[in-house]
Amino acid sequence: MEICRRSEASKTFIARAMQKFIVKSFTSDNYSTKPHFFALNKGMNSGKPLLSPCPNCFKIEAENEEFKELLYWVTFALWKSKAFYPYLMGSVIPFIRLGVYKQIVCEKLEIVKANSAEFTNTIEKLRFIEIKEKQLNENLKLIQDLKVAYVYSYFNK
Repeated sequence: MEICRRSEASKTFIARAMQKFIVKSFTSDNYSTKPHFFALNKGMNSGKPLLSPCPNCFKIEAENEEFKELLYWVTFALWKSKAFYPYLMGSVIPFIRLGVYKQIVCEKLEIVKANSAEFTNTIEKLRFIEIKEKQLNENLKLIQDLKVAYVYSYFNK
């Protein structure tokens, strides 16, 4: 069963009955006006979606902003569920191969397409949790600053 097929352009994959997306290794001269995000490809966080590039990442380009968001959250869900772990290669610095990354995302896009309402609900929950996590981290940083201020004021009377 063909889940994703390769188009004429070797780096473009088309998920059956879905839009096209391109995954390629990021280089700094890789400028694009298409909606895109990045995914880490080396280390134990391989597959982690990023909004800004880093030296060891893939660049994922979508046809429109809506499809980019869908790809981003599919990648986020796969990363959080450690779906990329079994495919990591390398003995010292683990990495995920470009073709394997694309194949996993294509397979999961088919599942998302079949259950789009449920996945949309899951995305909303993930967004809410991400916002709360950022707020919590900001509060923890303020608490750390407060501790330092108390100790500093005690010793510098």
